[in-house]
Amino acid sequence: MSINSMNRRILGLWLPRLPTDRYKRLHGQRNGGVGAPDCAPIVVVARVSNALQVVALDDAAARLGISITMPLATARAMHPALLVLDADEDADRATLNGIADWCDRFTPLVALDGASGLFLDITGCAHLFGGEAQLMRSLCGALTRQGFIVSASIAGTAVAARALKPAAHSA
Repeated sequence: MSINSMNRRILGLWLPRLPTDRYKRLHGQRNGGVGAPDCAPIVVVARVSNALQVVALDDAAARLGISITMPLATARAMHPALLVLDADEDADRATLNGIADWCDRFTPLVALDGASGLFLDITGCAHLFGGEAQLMRSLCGALTRQGFIVSASIAGTAVAARALKPAAHSA
């Protein structure tokens, strides 16, 4: 059977907290894991329409009611102890590219999906890792151990994988 006649299988990986996870990894923190130092809730801001706006946040900030697109002034008024970081798209892109390179061990066909996602074409190779479900668990587990919050799904197309994307989970 040729690869063209096989049903295509796409594993989508998304790292919805990539900017804050990158910061925590850089500073030795692990998403609230055992031994992680106490850290103020983190928001990442960028200038949007001449005002600073939250463009990313960690789980602690989300639990406080802060959300993406909220003005920084509002977030600070709600919670003055926030750790505020400037957005660094280049560093985020470099981190995502590094993860994509790391994913080459599972399949040679890895593509970026926006600023925080990847698509892996696992057609014909999932059996090498114990099947699709085991491959997805292994990938998510390894990324979680590396300090990333990740969500994943598998489908026949990238669009379908994105549509099936579950809510993010952490370790």
